[in-house]
Amino acid sequence: MALANLTQTMNELLSNFLFLSAEASPWLLLGLIIAGMMKAWTPTNILSHHLGEGKLAIVKAALIGAPLPLCSCGVIPVATELKRSGASSPATASFLVATPETGVDSITVSYALLGPIFAIYRPISAIISAIFTGLLVTTAKIAPTSSDTSTSCCASKTKQEKPSCCGTSSETKQVSFISKTFNGLRYAVTQLIDDLIIWLLIGLIFATLVKTFVPTSFLLSYGSGLPAMLLMIAISIPMYICATASTPIAAGFILAGISPGTALVFMMAGPATNISTLGIIKKEMGMSVLIRYLIGIASSAIAFGLLLDWGIDYFAINISQQMQHNHEMLPYWFGLSCAGIIAFFAIKPLRHSTSQFFLKTS
Repeated sequence: MALANLTQTMNELLSNFLFLSAEASPWLLLGLIIAGMMKAWTPTNILSHHLGEGKLAIVKAALIGAPLPLCSCGVIPVATELKRSGASSPATASFLVATPETGVDSITVSYALLGPIFAIYRPISAIISAIFTGLLVTTAKIAPTSSDTSTSCCASKTKQEKPSCCGTSSETKQVSFISKTFNGLRYAVTQLIDDLIIWLLIGLIFATLVKTFVPTSFLLSYGSGLPAMLLMIAISIPMYICATASTPIAAGFILAGISPGTALVFMMAGPATNISTLGIIKKEMGMSVLIRYLIGIASSAIAFGLLLDWGIDYFAINISQQMQHNHEMLPYWFGLSCAGIIAFFAIKPLRHSTSQFFLKTS
């Protein structure tokens, strides 16, 4: 009997790990490609000018990130490249909050599953949460990290290592479109994926453990109010869940008896916090920024959750009447295929022949 239970648990762990990997990988792959193209094509001075120091940069980062269809894993490589290309830590933190918490795709799904109030309230709360978190990060003492000097644009000393964004020599100015694009892709699937893969793997393992051993009934037993929201924050921090995928889960929570505000806390804190994101923030920006990042997200999510519950009670709004149920995720096979591509490039011996091809082509 014990052996059968152990086998069942191991099968459930493997199934949940594959499911979460398939769910995360398409968006992670998209994020890696975007980051690579940013590295190749976006001049560093533009990023440092618009997303550098100052409160306006925090607002810009939130507004830029909000419509992007990137999840909490997909945003990591993009935010990492923003930081290394000259964006300030507060602006990067703002981008990290706004991007996974909302997006064009999650807004449309919110309207379909939760109704117009959530479709409007959710992106507004995400943008304000991002700005608040970015402002909170401005109070941190930010020490320069190794990546600030070793991987920033034009930091490499040798001609072979110098990235294509430098643009200081006539040879660089004449680089072809295809060559420059390959440079960006090569950076994404070698150096960038090497920097991120350990924390991404740790994050998926944590998410698998939470999904396997924390039953939904445990959350539903708390109902609503501040204790339920605090519990939702604690559960959401290590979890991987994208904004779009969190929507049908939140709809199920509401139908099962959890308040709309508590469900909103899940939809805000879940996508914006996971072990992978937190590890990268600590690595790139330091513990002081990480603490303020968590405080900003948690306090914003709870504040907007309480405000939503109050507004629904005050105006006697029936959220259940606005809800419908028709959500289609990306095909499972497609997600697993993307996971296989990422695994291929994450294992250095396997990707060696491909990287050599990129080097020869460029």
